Amino acid sequence: MAPKFPFGGILIRCKPVLMAACCGIVLTACQHEGELQLSGDARAKPEAATSNFHNFSNRNAAKADKYMVAAANPLAAKAGLDILRAGGSAVDAAIATQLVLNVVEPQSSGIGGGAFLMHYEAKSREIEAYDGREKAPKRATPDMFLNPDGSKRNFHDVVPGGQSVGVPGLLRMLEMAHKKHGKLPWAKLFDPAVKLAEEGFEVSPRLHKLITKDRHLRKFFTTIEMFFGKDGKPLAVGARLVNKPLAETFRKIAKGGARAFYTGEIAREIVRAVRNSLINPGRMVVSDLRDYDAKKRSPVCSFYRKWLVCGMPPPTSGGVTTLQILGLLHGVDLAKLEPGGADAIHLIAEASRLAFADRNTYLADGDFVNVPTNRLIDPGYLSRRAKQISAAKSMGKAAPGNPMGKTALKYGPADSHEGLSTSHISIVDGNGNAVSMTSSIENVFGSRLMVRGFLLNNQLTDFSFLPIVKGKAIANSVQAGKRPRSSMSPFLVTDGSGKLVLAVGSPGGSRIIGYVAKTLIATLDWQMNIQAAIDLPHFVNRNGATDLEKGSPLAALQGSLEDKGHQVRITDLTSGLHGIGIGSDGSLTGGADPRREGVAIGD
Repeated sequence: MAPKFPFGGILIRCKPVLMAACCGIVLTACQHEGELQLSGDARAKPEAATSNFHNFSNRNAAKADKYMVAAANPLAAKAGLDILRAGGSAVDAAIATQLVLNVVEPQSSGIGGGAFLMHYEAKSREIEAYDGREKAPKRATPDMFLNPDGSKRNFHDVVPGGQSVGVPGLLRMLEMAHKKHGKLPWAKLFDPAVKLAEEGFEVSPRLHKLITKDRHLRKFFTTIEMFFGKDGKPLAVGARLVNKPLAETFRKIAKGGARAFYTGEIAREIVRAVRNSLINPGRMVVSDLRDYDAKKRSPVCSFYRKWLVCGMPPPTSGGVTTLQILGLLHGVDLAKLEPGGADAIHLIAEASRLAFADRNTYLADGDFVNVPTNRLIDPGYLSRRAKQISAAKSMGKAAPGNPMGKTALKYGPADSHEGLSTSHISIVDGNGNAVSMTSSIENVFGSRLMVRGFLLNNQLTDFSFLPIVKGKAIANSVQAGKRPRSSMSPFLVTDGSGKLVLAVGSPGGSRIIGYVAKTLIATLDWQMNIQAAIDLPHFVNRNGATDLEKGSPLAALQGSLEDKGHQVRITDLTSGLHGIGIGSDGSLTGGADPRREGVAIGD
């Protein structure tokens, strides 16, 4: 068993390294160190919003004294809250919430996909990171997304069908976390989802809109049967969607544990669906499911001002890249700048350019490539990088840094795509324990393959389609058993004594990093409550154009930013931020993103 290391009142399990530097201290995970290079994600349209920014209602933050759930659907949040009321832990509530999301928000997440989970234990002040990211099948090869002439296939030509399906990881990860932190029986946590799947729920405006817009659902009989009426039209708003096959699947897993999913009839049916798909048949075999392993990893943590900010390590890029943005801004007194003003947006965008240049060069699955995680968030390195930021003028497209010194870069650049169909849950239980979990099936409705009432992911399209670019290998290329790079960014923040102050995360593809960084800055620097921080208009830079949220007051800043050298785009930025702030007296303040249909509720 790996030792625990105390630091500032907090315990981070695994093998952290303490590094002191002239400008601060970083606490981070031991990783294999090396160099790799990839390039930015392909552009993608955001998942449908519930409302546009201009018609947001100014909702008040939710308040509670005992416990709280913030999630992407009211029915899912209620399921989690009921588990907390029954004496369940934060992990118990997260499981119940996620299972109901699988029922009511099938396009975004579920047992056919994967997740990353951060856990805080109040008694020990220990932070843990659980990796349930999908894996490539054993028969996957680096050229599997190429045309016969060696060119890469189009994204939407690859998404539907079996070839894009990664080995699901959600259930193995949830079971791992439950074995350590669960208080209620595993089977009880399935009851709300079973009941809702059996009895049905009313289709929401967002789900109706996504069914109507989708180009692939009509390609498969099972999804036609599930999401369209007998008249062939998409299920209307308010129509009752009943999913009895999913209820029966949940019953089997409730009784038999995750093993009932990864072996036996369910596993064989997943493999049949993948391999026998009439569109893009895949390469998965039964042993891929049987051998899937969730992992407990060392969280990546850095001090930002007086707080310790902790996120997930690779294979997601979210933790490292968000910490880089914060670290690059360490020398800037953001508290003196207007929240969401032109000067603040400029500086945060410039830090994001530098962070994304490094992200696109160095980050991938650390079990397969050497990722210099420690060095990327080292304060000395970030201080040197930050010297490129000018308050007066944009640097334009940033070049990656070289945290390895004079060592030549080993890997080449390549584009990859990250889906926007994702969901985030934040929970604090009655003992002060917390979960911040982001889960996904990648594209809207995933691969569109449905097995026993649940959709299978298309996460393998998060890999780079090209294994070699200009003679150099690509770090995020497909390899058997490898986890594709992600941007999911579940975060936990503590004060200097190790007491939890914030749990937050979001969906949104590679823009997740910008959404979460903005929300962290808004709560920590600008002292906004979590709901106000979530509501604050979005601005995102991924080392290219600076995106400003369409319909928001930020559009008025376009000229000021262009004067500083920014290329500005006004576009939809559909996040799904859900967070909980914890006061010094233990009181809870919850926020849910009005851009979707979530809520924060508690007692």
